[in-house]
Amino acid sequence: MAVELSELIEQLRTELATSMRAGRDSDVQFELGPVELELEVAVEKEAKPGAKVRFYVMELGGEGRLASTNTQRIKLTLEARPAGEPGRRLMVSGEEAVGER
Repeated sequence: MAVELSELIEQLRTELATSMRAGRDSDVQFELGPVELELEVAVEKEAKPGAKVRFYVMELGGEGRLASTNTQRIKLTLEARPAGEPGRRLMVSGEEAVGER
């Protein structure tokens, strides 16, 4: 099974937000650092005017459903930041402590 790269990143965003809410009252806090994803992707482009290039993340051990599609291994490093506050880092659980950034 393959999933679009944008869907994977949206699911990751949702999981991180859920984790933050679930750990809000926890005594242990984790600062979220760079999020690294290493993926095998299939690159597909239709042969018609105006067609877009699409990236599909391949499931490990999955069958070659997109056999005629070129596959590449990519690594993404994402820096998660709160909306509207690009200089602030996120905490995976708990509220911000005094002096914490």
